[in-house]
Parts: sequence; structure tokens; C-alpha cells
Amino acid sequence: MNLVNQFYETGEPLVLSGENLSVADVHFVARQSRPVSIDPEARERIVASRVMLERLVDQEAVVYGITTGFGRFCDVNISRENSIKLQKNLISSHAAAVGEPLPEEVVRAALLLRTNAMARGCSGVRPQLVEQLLEVLNRGVVPLIPEQGSLGASGDLAPLSHLALVLTGEGEAYYQGEIMSGADALAAAGLEPITLLEKEGLALINGTQIMTAIGSLAFVDAENLLKAAMITSALTLEAQLAVPDAFDALIAGVRPYKGHRSAAEVIRRLLEGSTLIGSNEKKVQDAYSLRCIPQVHGATANALDYVHGILDIEINSVNDNPLLFPEEERVLSGGNFHGQPVAQAMDFLAMAVAELGSIAERRIERLVNPALSGLPPFLIKDGGINSGLMIAQYTAASLVSENKGLCHPASVDSIPSSANQEDHVSMGTTAARQARQVVKNVSRVIGIELLVAAQAIDFRGAECLGRGTKAAYKLLREEVKFLEKDQILYPLLDRAFEMVSSGQLVEAVEQEVDLS
Repeated sequence: MNLVNQFYETGEPLVLSGENLSVADVHFVARQSRPVSIDPEARERIVASRVMLERLVDQEAVVYGITTGFGRFCDVNISRENSIKLQKNLISSHAAAVGEPLPEEVVRAALLLRTNAMARGCSGVRPQLVEQLLEVLNRGVVPLIPEQGSLGASGDLAPLSHLALVLTGEGEAYYQGEIMSGADALAAAGLEPITLLEKEGLALINGTQIMTAIGSLAFVDAENLLKAAMITSALTLEAQLAVPDAFDALIAGVRPYKGHRSAAEVIRRLLEGSTLIGSNEKKVQDAYSLRCIPQVHGATANALDYVHGILDIEINSVNDNPLLFPEEERVLSGGNFHGQPVAQAMDFLAMAVAELGSIAERRIERLVNPALSGLPPFLIKDGGINSGLMIAQYTAASLVSENKGLCHPASVDSIPSSANQEDHVSMGTTAARQARQVVKNVSRVIGIELLVAAQAIDFRGAECLGRGTKAAYKLLREEVKFLEKDQILYPLLDRAFEMVSSGQLVEAVEQEVDLS
């Protein structure tokens, strides 16, 4: 029995109501295969909206996407006998995404988010479709979705169509680590394909679930990364014998940004007990990359708070079109599928996280540069025959430079589509993909700082470290030893990156120090 099915049978399910999903829930379902069920009251709402939709169909009412075509074809009436063919054709024609497949965790998150949106009971779908989504998710069937092709308005049409294909037994999917046809994946999981009825194809693809899935997981990683950056920056402060005044609560008190106050306080906790910090009595103040850590890291923390608020709203929103309101007996066509709020938040996330990497690279440079650190050049004995950590700084600089391009805001771009009917789009999925890559790049930069700062500490004396930084140093040194001479670096860099990106570094330090 694989892990997914084991969790499916024994784990406590997450109950979806359409209103109370958290970003943490998305993480646990996407990455730890927490099973999911639907709230009974939500199911009643789904039934009510479907009853209303079927009544509209019986009345032959003109309703976009139900009795009309899509996009530019919104004024083309569709007969009832063609309504099922319309939904099938929609999915087939819109499954036009290209590029590398999205990570399985992103697709699992998208399945969860699409289900949660339908749980609000405004989409007009049958309960059977929602149950199909849940079974696909819980049984470990993961649609193969290429990552490129969404404009982020009219929803993530192309990638979500690849998701919808698998529900109907078409397309491709992962099951237990293998790629197979959608039909074979469903069969292997004990499921039958579903036939999409009126509006159900449109309801599956007309939403922001791909950009929001990518963004939610990138946000979780960014929160961990901010904590990791606090840890590695504190190690660097000790290696540089930095002046502690910049982290005094009095300074934060007269410029009371929440993030600034928190960052300064975390640094103080990490350095508690250190005899290195402030030990150079000749120093009056440090360079900005050291002295302004609370201001820069704090600004990133403030940005993450904003992004979190946007994601909390979006993951509990209904964002297909048209929307049905059974209690009011109204069906309304609008634009909740437009990804602009998420697009702007993802651009902001990319920029905020990129700055963690930018300032960290400057700290790395100060550590390896003897004119700035007072330590051996490139932190190695017998310099000349040994190059030490020279190229580690090059790698960090390369990643930081790459991030500058990735931080070009996707949300300010728009290319009209569907014969100019859809004449303004968000490019939100591009923004989310860029943010995800920035987070990964900066995680590598912070891993490099961890490695370089620990090497510098060994020239100062690890016994002099603070309570929090000592835990970080100890974790690294359990697997990555002091460099006595040159050796192949990339395995060491990879291991440091894994400690940062997996949360292992943060977890080890949080056993000693509160990083919140």
C-alpha cells in the first residue's frame, strides 16, 4: 500500500465548506496527502444550485456557457441536445497548455482549491462532479498539467482543461509515480470516468486555481525561507563581530513597522549568549547588509502578511462564471475568474523574497572578502593553492542576478484574446511561476550563506555562538565539515539548500528559539 492510500484510509479528513480553507491546509493536502471530504451543508448548497441550473435549461433560458458558446461565441445559442457535446468540446479545445509538467504537489493543490470553490454552491455542478474531484485527489490520481499557457483571466483555462480531461478518462496522469493515460489512472485507482453535463466543463476550468495553487505553496516556502534567512544572517553577524545596536528595540520603536520589530526581536533571541556579537570595540556601526537586516527582512515580512491575506480570500472564493444564487433566484455573469489580485500579490511575493537573496549575497561577499571580514581570503587555509569558497559567492551572485529578471512584474502585462472579447488579462499564473522560481533561487542563496557563515565561524570560535545560531551551526556540521582544503563544492551546497528548503534548519533552531 502506498503512502497516499494509507493516509487516505487512516488519516483525519479535512472537511471542505468553501469558506474556511487555510493556506496551511493547502500545504498539508498537497504535500502530505491529507484526505479531504465535503461538508454536508456544502453538499446541500451544491444540490440547490444544480436544481436551479437544470430549471434554467428546461426553460431554455439564455445563460452564458450553458445555452450559449464561450468567449467570442457568447452570442451563439446552443440547443439542449448539443449541451453535453458543448462541454466536451470545451475541454478538448482548451487543453492547449505546453511546457514542462507542473509539480504533482501543485496539481494536488489545484484539485483541492477547485473542489473548495464548488463547495460554495454557486457553480451549478452536480454533487457527483465534486465527488469525482475528491476521489481523484484522495486516491492519488494526479493529472499531468503542462505549466505554460494561462493568461490568468477567464481563469487558468488551458491548464485546468488538462485537469478536467483526466476526470473524464482522457488526457494523462500520474499514478503511484508512473505516467499513464487518464483512463488507465482512473481504473488503477478504482474509479470510473465522469461525463460532464451542462456548465460542468466551464465550472472546472473557469477559475484561478492553478495560479493560486502555485502561489499558496510558494508562500508557505517563503515563510520558511524568511525564518531561515534570519538564522543565517545572525550567523553572519557573529562571524563579522557586528555591533548589536542596530537591533535594539528602541530603534524599532520609533519606526514601528510590525515586520521590523519582529525581525529585530528574532535576531536578539538568536544571538542570546553570544560573545562574538559586539566584541570588536573599535567598530561604531556596520555596513547596510548587516545593520539594516531588520528593515529589509522586516519589509519582506510585511509583504508576506499582505500576500497571505490575498491567498486566504482567493482560496475561499468562487471564481467561475456565470454564478448561480439559488436563494435569490438569480444567475449572474461577471468576472470573478480574473486573476489580478493574485497576480499582483505574486509579483509582490517575488520582489519581497528576492530582496532576502540580494542582501544575503552582499553578506556572503563580506564574509569571503578579507578586506571586509578580517578573515582569511575566501575562508580557506593556504589560499592560492586553495580557492576556498570563492565560487560559492559567484553562484549566489548569479542567482540574485537571475531573480532580477524574474521580478519583472507579470501583472502589468496584458494581451487581448478571444477576438478582443477578453481584452484585459492578468498573467497571474506567469507571476506565480516566477515567484516560485525566485523562492527556490533564494533558498539556494540562503543555503550558501549558511555554509559560508559556518566556515567563517570556525575561524572565530563556534563555542562563542548564541543560543539559536549554535543550533544552526551544529545542524550543518553534523553533515558538512569545516573545509580544510579545496573539495568538490556542489554536494555541500546542495545539502545546505536541502536544510533550508525542507524546513530542517528552521525546525532545529526553533527547538531552542522562538522565530515567530
